[in-house]
Formats: sequence, structure tokens, C-alpha cells
Amino acid sequence: MRQTRLHIAGRYAADSELELDADKAHYLSRVLRLRVDDELLLFDGEGSEYTATISRMSRSSATLRVGMKTENQAESGLRVHLVQGISRGERMDMVVQKATELGVKRITPVLTEYGVIKLDAARAEKRRDHWQKVAVSACEQSGRARLPLIDAPVPLKTWFGNKPGQVDTEVILKPGAQTPLAGIDAPSTKVCVLIGPEGGFSDIEFEDANVAGFLPVSLGPRVLRTETAAIATLAVLQSLWGDLA
Repeated sequence: MRQTRLHIAGRYAADSELELDADKAHYLSRVLRLRVDDELLLFDGEGSEYTATISRMSRSSATLRVGMKTENQAESGLRVHLVQGISRGERMDMVVQKATELGVKRITPVLTEYGVIKLDAARAEKRRDHWQKVAVSACEQSGRARLPLIDAPVPLKTWFGNKPGQVDTEVILKPGAQTPLAGIDAPSTKVCVLIGPEGGFSDIEFEDANVAGFLPVSLGPRVLRTETAAIATLAVLQSLWGDLA
């Protein structure tokens, strides 16, 4: 039986007690049906993981006894930064969920010319908070102890002007590109991959990517949906140069 994993932000020490808020207590007691003396794993989102036991529980609260720190080995040595054109609701949620499961280290949602999603500052922050919760759930399920960094949504052109340096390989998915993703030079540790939204990238955006040093690559002869393209790209990268067997 798979052990329950729970994300609790912050730092905690072995052999200490941890009080849970009402939402997490409800999740453990009503959703997972756990009881006093049941065991679980805690992780802080920054790489640390601990055993824990439920010592007290009521309808609105729960107390955990923190046990030993354990070694988590679910992080890939390949550091993938996904720059993803924002797509509609559930599609973007799927990208965040599956990218997290596949070991992505950073996700930057970008607003593009053909994208159908328009966000003001308030809505952008709400979407970021929502995607962070999706990533937390994916980490709990997949065994990761380190949350991916999820940036605030930003226009693609703005991101090009401020993109991080020190990346081994930068690629952009482009239907019909001559170079297959599997044919690029093997990255040592860091890859940045740029994937468009439902409507794809405009010619100007492809040109901006070229100027920024991104190599156009393809995933084969078929045109994939944006969420499928993200999953397939990360699976190929992790299979060839990461830890996906």
C-alpha cells in the first residue's frame, strides 16, 4: 500500500509535534480516512522529508509527531525549465501536474500573441496560486520532496528580455522543424524548453526565439495538442538524459 505523503511548508525537527490547520486535518480524517497512530511522510517542498505519526485528531484539528528525516531520491539530475504558453483551464492544469510528475524544476507561464487567455495582475496571481496547489498535489502523488518553482505569468517578449542565463540547451517546439528533439546535443544538466499555447507561436515569436538562441525542434510528423506536447517533450528529455527508465 502506498504511504500517504503530505506537504507542510516550513522547517520542523525530528521528535517534535506539528499542529495542522483545519483544512489539512479534514483532508487526513475525512478524505484519506486516517486515524490516530497512522503513519505518513511529510515533506517541506525544499527537499526534506520526514516520517510522522498522527498523535491526536478531531474534526477540525490534528497533531503529528514528527519522526526521522528520510532521504528522498525522486529528483532528476536533469534540470528542466518549461516555458509554457498559457492554455485554457484544465489544459494548463494538466501541463503543471504532469510536468511536476516528470521532474520539471521550473515552470514559467507566458502570455503569447495567439494565446486565448488574458490575465490582469490580480487574476494572474490567482492562477499562479492555483497552479502551485496543483504542483503540491502532484508532488504528494509522485514522491517528490522539492516543489518546482512556478513563476508569475509574464508576456513572452518580456521573458525573452529577462531570461535566465547559464543554460546548456534552449529549444522551442516548432512543427516541421528539421531537428528532432532526440537529435540535439546531450545537455549536461540544464535545459530550457519553450512550448506554445493552443494557437501556437506567431512568426514574430519564432523569430524572437531564434534571436534569443533557441533551437527549433520537432517531436515527429504529427501536430500535438499543447498539453500533449509538454508531456511528450519532458518524457523524451528525462528518458534520454534524465532518470526516466
